[in-house]
Amino acid sequence: MKNSHKRNRYKKQQSIPSKYILMGITIVCICTIFLSLVANISGGPLNSVAGYVFTPMQKGINGVGSWATSKANDLQTLREVQKENKKLKKKVYSLRTQLNTIKLEKYELENYRKLLNLDAKYPAYDKIAASVVAKDSSNWFSTFTINRGSKDGIKKGMNVIADGGLVGIISDVGRNYSTVRTVINDLSNVSGMITNTYDNINVSGSIKEMNKNGVITFSELRDSDNKVKNGDSVVTSYVSDQYQQGILIGYVDKIEKDSNNLTKSGTITPAVDFAHIENVLVIKNLKQTGDVGNKNKTDNSNENQNK
Repeated sequence: MKNSHKRNRYKKQQSIPSKYILMGITIVCICTIFLSLVANISGGPLNSVAGYVFTPMQKGINGVGSWATSKANDLQTLREVQKENKKLKKKVYSLRTQLNTIKLEKYELENYRKLLNLDAKYPAYDKIAASVVAKDSSNWFSTFTINRGSKDGIKKGMNVIADGGLVGIISDVGRNYSTVRTVINDLSNVSGMITNTYDNINVSGSIKEMNKNGVITFSELRDSDNKVKNGDSVVTSYVSDQYQQGILIGYVDKIEKDSNNLTKSGTITPAVDFAHIENVLVIKNLKQTGDVGNKNKTDNSNENQNK
């Protein structure tokens, strides 16, 4: 233990703090510079020593200074680039927002243009535009809700049309909304007519056929001369008690002879895209039939009797 203590004390005595070494070197340098100035020594051994000692130091200091300056410039350039990048990102975001707005406006304008064309196609009817606000859970627009109701003059039984032609009929009315049952709905039945032959048919909705082949069905076609062909257009018939005459339903897709050999059945490709409906026109004219007239007369008669 004593020997270890002596060795540690000896090491402490032998070690010189670095600050004293630096101070000594500084003093030597100052003395050397002073002697050089006083004695006007410009050559000889002192000059050589200075060349060996100070020149590399100066080069090193200059190198460090150049490196630090370069890094500072690079840092300044990086900050400027980052700042410019933020500005460009904001500008790109703004341009994308404007582009999306323009696309949306163009899309809406195209939809309104289609409605205007459809409105011009059926000029005899008074119509009001409406937008779809909800639909059933299926892939197809079998039933859906529009943003027009009784306060807008909508009534149950009014026909609904869209881009391709007949969509369906108003089945329920609220003050601010209405429900549309479309021709592809399983509960729908429409009296149709083949425009090529004026033959009447019964058009029935079929979600099963829509899911399978994108078509609805028709029946009770009497075509003994085989004049009806695939691709013939089908419109609402004048004998329909619910639908206005002459509204396009779709096009004959397939024809088959029934087992009774008297009538034919088949399928129709709807004119309307029932996977995508956003805006519609509601025909505010209700279909007038003899039954309605008789009903009104009966109602009036009952009112007179009550009076």
